[in-house]
Parts: sequence; C-alpha cells; structure tokens
Amino acid sequence: MKQPPVPSYYRATAAPYEAYAPLSGRQETRIAIVGGGYAGLNTALGLAERGVRDVVLLEREQIGFGASGRNGGFVFAGYSLGEQALLHQLGEKRARALFGLTTSAVQRIRERVAKYAIACDAVDEGVIWANWFRDPRVLRQRQQLLAEYYDVHWDWLSKDALRERVSSDRYYDGLFERNALHLHPLNYAIGLAAAASGQGVRIHEESEVWRLRREGSRWLLSTPQGELLAEQVVLACGGYLAGLDKRIDRAVLPIATYVMVTEPLGERLAACLGTRAAVYDSRFAFDYYRPLSDTRLLWGGRISIRNRSPQAVQRLLGHDLSRVFPQLRGAKIDYAWSGLMSYARHQMPQLGRGEGGDAGLWWAQAFGGHGLAPTCAAGELLAAAIAEGDEGWRQFANYGLASVHKPFGLLAAQCNYWWQQARDGFKTRLEG
Repeated sequence: MKQPPVPSYYRATAAPYEAYAPLSGRQETRIAIVGGGYAGLNTALGLAERGVRDVVLLEREQIGFGASGRNGGFVFAGYSLGEQALLHQLGEKRARALFGLTTSAVQRIRERVAKYAIACDAVDEGVIWANWFRDPRVLRQRQQLLAEYYDVHWDWLSKDALRERVSSDRYYDGLFERNALHLHPLNYAIGLAAAASGQGVRIHEESEVWRLRREGSRWLLSTPQGELLAEQVVLACGGYLAGLDKRIDRAVLPIATYVMVTEPLGERLAACLGTRAAVYDSRFAFDYYRPLSDTRLLWGGRISIRNRSPQAVQRLLGHDLSRVFPQLRGAKIDYAWSGLMSYARHQMPQLGRGEGGDAGLWWAQAFGGHGLAPTCAAGELLAAAIAEGDEGWRQFANYGLASVHKPFGLLAAQCNYWWQQARDGFKTRLEG
C-alpha cells in the first residue's frame, strides 16, 4: 500500500541526491534486501564493507521513508526492553553482551558519519534523562544497575545542575548519558545509502515488492516493473509491512508516534536550554526533544495505534510542550508529523533466519522506540552472518516471531499505553 507523503522537517531539509531508479527487467543478485530504512541500509553497508558487492536493496518509496526518516534522532545504547528486564530474562553475562552490541553501535555510527562524511547535523554532546517526579529512587536504581551489571556510567545531575541545562520547573533531577548523540535521521539514512551505493550495492527506489516466492533454490522477488532472482533475501520493513510473509508480519505491531518542530526561536531557545544535549523524561509516556542548529526545537512524544493529521499532532504536542516550557506557549509550529514504528510483544528486536523451505530468508524488525543503535548492531550481525557465516545473530534467539494477535494486540497496546499514562498522571497529581 502506498503511503501519503509527510510534510516533515526532515523531508523539507533533506540532503539532495539523485533518485535511485526503480528496478526494471529481470535481474539476478546474491543478496536482496527489502526495505530502505536503517535495518536494510546497515545490512547492505555491512556487506559492502566486508567485500560483498553483489547486493540489491529495494525500497517501496524513497530511502528513509518510514520510521528511519521520521524519528527523534536520538542515538544511544539499549533497547525498548529495559535493562532490568533484560538482566532478569537472560542473566548477567548474556544481557551484558546484548547490551554491549548497542554501545558498540553508537561508536560505529560516530565512525561512519565521519568516515563517509555524512552531513546529518550530528551533535555528540550526550542525552539527559530528566526526572519528572520528585522521588529520585528510580534514577538512582537505574544508575546503579547500569554501572554494576553493564559497566555503563551515567552522571548524576542535581536539581540545580539540571536547571542550568534545562530551564523548566517541571523536572527535579536527572542523569546524563555521555555516550550518546543526536542527528538528522533522514540525512543519516541518505548518507548510509550513498556509502553503500558507492561500494557497489544496487539501490532501487519506488520498487514495491508485491510477491516473494521460491524459484528452484533461489528466491524470486516481483516488483511492478521488474523481477529479481536472489540466493538470499533480507526482509527489513519495520512498521511499514510488505505483506510478503505472514509469519513475519504478524510478529510486529505498527505503532505510531508523533513529532513536531517549532519555528526558529533565536534567543528564546537559549533561555530554555543551556545545553546541546537531547532530553527525555522518566515517565512511561515521556516527552523527548532536542535543539536544532537553526534554533528550532524538535519535540516528540506519545504513542498510538493510529497515525494522526499534522493538525492533531500539533495540538497534542503543543500542549505537552507548554507544560514543560510555558515560556514557549504560542510559539509557531512549522512542521508536525507521525510515523509507524515496529514493536514486538517482547519489546526486543527480531533477527532470524528461515529453515527448510525458507532457507536463505532473513528478517530484521521490531526496533521501535530505540532504533538507531540497535538497527546498526543488527545490520552488522546479519552482514557477518551472510558474508562470513558468523553466528552472533543467535544472541537474539530468545526473542523470536511471537504473534502479536492483531487486531487484539493493537487494542491491548493502546490500552496499556493509556493505563501507564494514567499512572504517570496520578503520580504527578499526588506529588502536587
């Protein structure tokens, strides 16, 4: 299904590039990748960097069209599943190894931005986790857990220290994660595509794969204008499902989130933020935001099972913004949009490989809520598996294709969000 264009700030400020032509005629390749978001692009680039050039990437729309080109642009370690739950489910050794994949991915993203000169406005000045509530125990417990079990050290910010950086009466104290950055996510995706293409990966936009089937020992991918025979296929479609494999599609929930960008604020932004770090808060239904180079403020938050109009997004997030920065009430909103992320029931990425009649089929999905570092890690794992036979991808074996039981899973996800939002609200009112 074609998706309507989104008037996002990222699209309006996207780096110009020559469009990749649609697939045409009958072609052959060793590896076909379906999806031009981070998971597909990182896999393609990882393969190219390992000397595998016979790769074709097919994107239904344009590079970075989905969540990869619409998100908040935060680059930090971890998964949607919290560190405590990861530790409980896997034990210390395995949890630390899995978490370590994302800390390494943050560094890899830094290195790729520099190596390939990706103009994505990267700001390498960390991320602040601001406490919405008076009780500091949640922050202290997470700080201790990360240090003790993951060898990750976040700095404590007292209320006064936080106020120097974030001028809002809404917060009480916070934690500062230094090994983090933020960037223009669409331009980062465009840069990854250019890096992969420059090393021989063939990229085709406007190439919707409408059918995937076996043809002998290989896979045949059909698009409106062409066909592609491949030895191996990677499905990396995220929340914008391709409808090519029911078992893979029914294992994720497409969940919407909302983002908006203000007008240039000039000195008004400096009066709100004395830092270039990105910020998010300690609620389940948290706000996240970051300053942009042209003195705009990018603001995101909320999740839902449906996309909303730009007007509705602006109304909802404008209310959230004014709660934190009442001094910005009335600021003009120039852009507002929504996008679909993919979530698994277990809140972890799904990496896997088919067996038997599905031999040669791979998948990478369910990166919602924490996508930039995990997609980079996943791309590396799949590239190493395909190019070198590496078994590192099996670290995600505990997190398989568990059905989300749509449509009931969507309703359950929405109800859980409303419940958690209500709990946050009750706690806020209780504190006064």
